[in-house]
Amino acid sequence: MTKAELVEKVSAQINLTKKQTEVVVNTVFQSITESLAEGKKVELRGFGSFRVRSRNARIGRNPKSGDRVDVPAKRVPFFKAGKELRELVDDQAAGDDNSFDDDD
Repeated sequence: MTKAELVEKVSAQINLTKKQTEVVVNTVFQSITESLAEGKKVELRGFGSFRVRSRNARIGRNPKSGDRVDVPAKRVPFFKAGKELRELVDDQAAGDDNSFDDDD
């Protein structure tokens, strides 16, 4: 699902125009992004939580040349699905023969 499809679906559920719904969706995403940038955790009950994880510096390899490359330490966003979401996805996958297709 793309952001445009999400806006369309939310707009159909509530009595707002697509433009107004887009502002709401963008505000939610922006709020999550800003919280993560500040190092805060975002928890959406029943859906999951967003956190920032630290990755240590390491030595990597350039796949083209095979040369060693220093990869610096960094902070990355991490999403952990909530119990309800995991169970819902698992139930859907159990009844679907093509559970490994990524076309949706």
